[in-house]
Amino acid sequence: MAWIYLGLAGLLEVVWAIGLKHSEGLARLWPSLWTLAAMAASFWLLALALRSLPIGTAYAVWTGIGAVGTAALGILLFGEPATWPRLFCIVLILAGIVGLKLTTPISAPTDDTPAVSSPD
Repeated sequence: MAWIYLGLAGLLEVVWAIGLKHSEGLARLWPSLWTLAAMAASFWLLALALRSLPIGTAYAVWTGIGAVGTAALGILLFGEPATWPRLFCIVLILAGIVGLKLTTPISAPTDDTPAVSSPD
């Protein structure tokens, strides 16, 4: 389930990154609200994934999904250049995401919340 949470968190990172563009720097109300909601949901899902995945892997995959998705939508929606070197670098990021997925074991979910102790 952790990888599903992480994938959804990464997709929502793409949503809020594109939302920042559409909100014109958070200057337009509705796009800004959708952007902030996607941001909050993305962080929440990342936090859920971190219960079972190592932070280094989870954060790298989360930002990788966001980078690849945002770059792809930048090309498709905003006419950003799709040069061979740029596309090659995007493929390298994808390879890194797949490599991390294939080499990362999932641990049991943990509850690292410290217990509240009362003063004696």
